[in-house]
Amino acid sequence: MAMKMNQNDVQMPQKEDGEKEEDRSMSRSDRSVQVKRKSSGSGDDSLGSLPKHPRCPLTPSLSPRKRTTSQSKTEPPLLRTNKRTIYTAGRPPWYNVTGTTFKEAFVIGLCGGSASGKTTVANKIIEALDVPWVVLLSMDSFYKVLTKDEQELAAKNEYNFDHPEAFDFELLVTVLRKLKKGKSIKVPVYDFTSHCRRKEWKTVYGANVVIFEGILAFANKELLKLLDMKVFVDTDSDIRLVRRLKRDISDRGRDINGVIKQYNKFVKPSFEQYIEPTVQVADIVVPRGGENFVALDLIVQHVHSQLEKRKLRWDMSALASAHQGQPLPKTLSVLESTPQVRGMHTIIRNKDTNRDEFIFYSKRLMRLLIEHALSFLPLKPVQVETPQGSIYEGKRLSGKRITGVSILRAGETMEQALMHVCKDIRLGKILIQTNHDTGEPELHYLRLPKDISEDYVILMDSTVSTGAAALMAVRVLLDHDVQEDKIFLLSLLMAEMGVHSVAYAFPKVRIITTAVDKKVNNEFHIIPGIGNFGDRYFGTDTPSDWTESD
Repeated sequence: MAMKMNQNDVQMPQKEDGEKEEDRSMSRSDRSVQVKRKSSGSGDDSLGSLPKHPRCPLTPSLSPRKRTTSQSKTEPPLLRTNKRTIYTAGRPPWYNVTGTTFKEAFVIGLCGGSASGKTTVANKIIEALDVPWVVLLSMDSFYKVLTKDEQELAAKNEYNFDHPEAFDFELLVTVLRKLKKGKSIKVPVYDFTSHCRRKEWKTVYGANVVIFEGILAFANKELLKLLDMKVFVDTDSDIRLVRRLKRDISDRGRDINGVIKQYNKFVKPSFEQYIEPTVQVADIVVPRGGENFVALDLIVQHVHSQLEKRKLRWDMSALASAHQGQPLPKTLSVLESTPQVRGMHTIIRNKDTNRDEFIFYSKRLMRLLIEHALSFLPLKPVQVETPQGSIYEGKRLSGKRITGVSILRAGETMEQALMHVCKDIRLGKILIQTNHDTGEPELHYLRLPKDISEDYVILMDSTVSTGAAALMAVRVLLDHDVQEDKIFLLSLLMAEMGVHSVAYAFPKVRIITTAVDKKVNNEFHIIPGIGNFGDRYFGTDTPSDWTESD
């Protein structure tokens, strides 16, 4: 990034020959600052607010300092500008037809003193980047849990939140490394009132760009290895002090003497000892923070050039031609085409079938499909005593439980049939839609039950044509540590292309359907197909630029 600019606009620090990077551990100089952030979770941490559903018969019985929390407010996971919407909750990484990842995310590290304007710079970069998926990760979330003695000191403003020992660097490096690779990660929610981590952690997904900000962003050698671009926000110390005074007095209800005492005792010494020296490792220094538009433009130009090299594209043509002429995979199970099944398909495929009949016979097929799918679950032998006192040799699910996950919106139509068959089953939802500008499937909503990693998961979608949405949904489940061989993909109708794509990427996933059609047209609609299932079921019209799931 060699560019000659006015020293007041951008400073490009140079390292002296033979200079070694120090493995410094530093701390945040202002822990009482409440920063508005976009939600970093997708809402999958709990299903406590959702109603319980019937249980499957196969399932066995079963006076402190005033503070805020890090990422504690539930805010919309997006940033709206005049021109576009930027999703700040992130999304899972895109995978190609073989199920392997594309390039790693581009990680920007923002470092600087307390109240230097790091978050303002981060938000301005996000707005200027013009990329749809960005994650903002803050060091505020990675404070260590305080002991009882440390909590008493904190209540008296005598605990040094700006010391290196205040942060959990081991967890921070682990989280950022996984996020850079595109894995889903859990981010702790730190409660600054009780000085401990809340039980509920936020789930964050990979993105095109990850912005990591904090006073310790350049503190650790392992952290530095993960940063593709290092930006130091340099703001005059007097300005930073004035910002702290205004913020802590007006927003935190603290007195001026307490703020100044803490600044002189902890904040200023920590900045001089741990933060200021790290300017030497920065790629670019931004004086005046978010007001320095020349520096921000330079940063955005560089990031754009890097993203162009790492361009992510879902290659639909490759997906369509990858498995032509190959036999259907062994993991596929198609419901026997009895005269009854054939007759119901005739009704729901007929374009002249009215909505009531379409819903009725679709529901019948869904129930048959789910009953068929349950036969593939592993069972263990059990003995029960009958009312007559005799012993019956029976079967029971060899596992903890079953969870249903629907791919919205059409997959949601299969939930009722699943609930009729499985009592008290837990349900989750995933909304995936295709971006018609890029051809990429995009995750817009996610709600999964807790501890889903231990479950057998029935993943439901009404139709599967290319398999793009199904591939992403499976990837989301895998990122939540669901075992691949415990995932069952159910659909009323699939195209051969979609079957091959899912089976090739995830060979252990069981694929179950009532019928497989051979062709997909140029618009990736199944031929002969069933039409837009969601529109026919819900009685809606599809916008010209949107298609169901795939």
